[in-house]
Amino acid sequence: MVTDAQKSEGLFTASQIARFCQVDLKTIHNWADRGQISHFRTPGRHLRFRRPHVLDFLRKYGYPIPEELEAERPRVALFVDGMRGKDRVLSTLRTAFEVVDYPDPLTGLLQIGEQPPDAVVLGARVGHLCGAEIIEALKRGNNTQHVRAVLFAGAEADKQAALEAGASAHVSPSDLTGLRDTLEALMGIRH
Repeated sequence: MVTDAQKSEGLFTASQIARFCQVDLKTIHNWADRGQISHFRTPGRHLRFRRPHVLDFLRKYGYPIPEELEAERPRVALFVDGMRGKDRVLSTLRTAFEVVDYPDPLTGLLQIGEQPPDAVVLGARVGHLCGAEIIEALKRGNNTQHVRAVLFAGAEADKQAALEAGASAHVSPSDLTGLRDTLEALMGIRH
């Protein structure tokens, strides 16, 4: 059973993963040791798995997606300050995701460092910061390196810089359906 604390953090234990895959607990430890499933260890050396990585693993190896993973709405942090049509972006994404809008980029970045979302959507510029620099910082952080980053901007140079920094995807600002579809695919909502 998933505890409330784990659900809010999107974390799963080795026992839960073993139950999802219908395998022995030792098998999960072997998979983790071989790097087949992304994980981290608690200070007490217990394995923990983040929701997006569990979904990636289950889909990659053809396991069915458990109802408890499908039922949880992935959390997306939105950093698109000053964008025209932002209300449309919010309403499009809220059909499938829990969306947190951060109009102040510095406050938002501090908050996602404490409670990382499943994905971030950001523009090429976020306040005084460059989107690619934010992505690089997310990928360097132990607590945020798993976060999927989607650049929501049109310029080719911005796209290239974001992908080199570790962005999972790039979507043109005129393609709201593409943004939702991209996030759904990255979060394992569509199989």
